[in-house]
Amino acid sequence: MKVSQKTEYGLRAMVAIALMAGEERPVPLSVIAQSEGIPEQFLDQIVAKLRKAGFVKSVRGVNGGYLLSRPAEQISIGSLVRVLEGSLAPMGCISEDSDDPQAFCSRVSQCHTRSVWLRVTDAIARALDSITLADVMHDDVPVRAVP
Repeated sequence: MKVSQKTEYGLRAMVAIALMAGEERPVPLSVIAQSEGIPEQFLDQIVAKLRKAGFVKSVRGVNGGYLLSRPAEQISIGSLVRVLEGSLAPMGCISEDSDDPQAFCSRVSQCHTRSVWLRVTDAIARALDSITLADVMHDDVPVRAVP
């Protein structure tokens, strides 16, 4: 699974909103864009999607901006990724969005490798669903690339 820039920016924006605004004080989109180095127009589209999905709410006016719609402890990274990215599945035949895997690939019923992708998808989903926005905010684990 390759994560899009939209998802990367969306998660960074959510962490920024959580750290700067939480549920109490709205933070302007321009402040988030500047602090995270995200183009403001692109961020506006991303935050609109997050608002529509109920993760953030907007406050209008001079002191307006965005804030979390619920506590960071109640927002899983998996739910954010699904809203921003869509299915977590690396293959279309096992996508959560597909009602009919046979329509995607005629070999579904005799495919020996499909179980591999089902396991990978399940592992990714479990991992992402087990991490909350609060976990990411308070994560002290040194960041390093996996070889």
